[in-house]
Amino acid sequence: MKKSALCLTLTLLAASSALMAQTTVSPYDLKLPAASQDNASPQNAAQLTYKAKKKSTTVKPLSRLAVGGGVSLMGINMQAATNINQYLNVRGAGNYFNYTVNNITTNGFNVGGKANFATGGVALDYYPFPSHGFRLSPGVLFYNQNQITANGVGAAGSSISLNSVKYYSETANPLTLNGILGLNTRKQAATITTGWGNMIPRKGGHWAFPFELGAAFTGVPTVNVGLTGYACTTQVDAAISGPSCVNMATNTTAQSNLTTQVNKWKSDLNPLQVYPIFSFGVTYSFPIR
Repeated sequence: MKKSALCLTLTLLAASSALMAQTTVSPYDLKLPAASQDNASPQNAAQLTYKAKKKSTTVKPLSRLAVGGGVSLMGINMQAATNINQYLNVRGAGNYFNYTVNNITTNGFNVGGKANFATGGVALDYYPFPSHGFRLSPGVLFYNQNQITANGVGAAGSSISLNSVKYYSETANPLTLNGILGLNTRKQAATITTGWGNMIPRKGGHWAFPFELGAAFTGVPTVNVGLTGYACTTQVDAAISGPSCVNMATNTTAQSNLTTQVNKWKSDLNPLQVYPIFSFGVTYSFPIR
């Protein structure tokens, strides 16, 4: 009986040992998952870090909105932008400025004037390196009302030259000039700019300080001048309303000389077919979805 019990016990121990041998795995036989092995490699760790950084520059399309303001050569600057993809933003910009001066005396004329600046446009901002601020921006001005107006009233005996003919302001009915300098030929104009600063930072954050430099292809400035009142071709006649004094608004010779002179001014302005763009400011971006 004892021998039978001993044999049964030995049989059970042998079976247990065989089972443990089948189920026990040496620590040296353990294999890490492929991803864990890669992570353990310094080279692959660097790759994962790069991928993490690359991922941080990506934002969902149309997921953020940026608004801001600043100053530009067209006046007070206002901007809004949203992201299209990792490399592109679409941006709208407007500029506004009014300035008036009066009672400035120059060459015997009492002059007043007003600068009226108002523009609006859109641009596509391309960032070849999304995590950096450098960009290229083609765009279009769809609204352009930049112009300068001026008027001047001549004191008795003050003069202007039109087509090399000198006209003296009459005492009783002084010569009056009205002029408009339009800073464009085309109300709609293509633009191209470059700059630094992403209104929607791809590295995260809310604030940006963009600046922009470029040009709007507005065409040659326009010049319009009107004359009223009386002027004389001699200074003596100007004092006594003599025979050489004429109504500048209706006299054919005076209007012909005015037209010739304005054409000369336009010719002088012909090289100025682009309007410079320069602006800088501050913007704030936030998620919208």
